[in-house]
Amino acid sequence: MNGKGTIELPGAIDQVFQKLQDPNVLKNCMMGCKKLEQVEENEYRAELTVGIASVKGKYDATISVKDIETPKHYKLVVQGKGAPGFVNAEGIIDLSPIDTERTQLNYSYTADVGGKVAAIGQRMLGGVAKLIISDFFKKAKKEIKKIHNSV
Repeated sequence: MNGKGTIELPGAIDQVFQKLQDPNVLKNCMMGCKKLEQVEENEYRAELTVGIASVKGKYDATISVKDIETPKHYKLVVQGKGAPGFVNAEGIIDLSPIDTERTQLNYSYTADVGGKVAAIGQRMLGGVAKLIISDFFKKAKKEIKKIHNSV
């Protein structure tokens, strides 16, 4: 599976970049995230509970932030496994200033799934992936706006 998209976020590029690196913001934005802890610099361990169609379950995931070019680019690498199967995903995040108060975020991703969850079918999984990513960025926009408005 793969996809891409664009979203406008409130705040200057430096602020947006910083907030997207904040573990508390990340935890609040990830669908089904029960726990997120930093294990070393730019690496996190997450516990996620996700349901896709009739396949639901807990995933233990490692999330790594790589290829960081502050404040404009980074790559997220997610490797998760659990009873429903596994997911390996990579996302590229590129930020560019629209003006001093708004930032454009462009993203692209690739993902590979296996196990019971793969039996759902690629068409449905593609839709679910878009939903999860859309939900993440909608929540990120809300979190950043909340922080931006309090400054």
